[in-house]
Amino acid sequence: MGQALTNDLSYKQIDDRDVFMLISTVREGIKYALFQYIADKSPFSTTEWSNFLHLSERTFQRYKKDKRTFDPLHSEKILEITLVYNKGVEVFGDKANFDAWLGAKNVALGGIKPKELLDSTFGIGLLKDELTRIEHGVLA
Repeated sequence: MGQALTNDLSYKQIDDRDVFMLISTVREGIKYALFQYIADKSPFSTTEWSNFLHLSERTFQRYKKDKRTFDPLHSEKILEITLVYNKGVEVFGDKANFDAWLGAKNVALGGIKPKELLDSTFGIGLLKDELTRIEHGVLA
């Protein structure tokens, strides 16, 4: 499996410092077991994950049953969401505070809940930018 992520890697260790490891992981695809580990550590339901990844819940059930590996496109989105989530926990100081922020309507984001932006790369980028502003004390 080379330098790609393995199931023994802690969720908190998934960050963007080793870009080549992330690229390798995306190319090889994330195994369902690793996705399940990530999903269990996140505040998102299976329904939310299926919306983020644009996969039906039935497809998720098949992935789980067949112990499938996600394709590179879905693997990349899983990692992007994980990275922004870990950054948010770091910025907010703890999981509960960030989870509350993700679920609350946000004026700076046009009055929508931040987690509703996790279904596109553009939305994820917007969340990263907002987290950077919060981290640096620039509140819009």
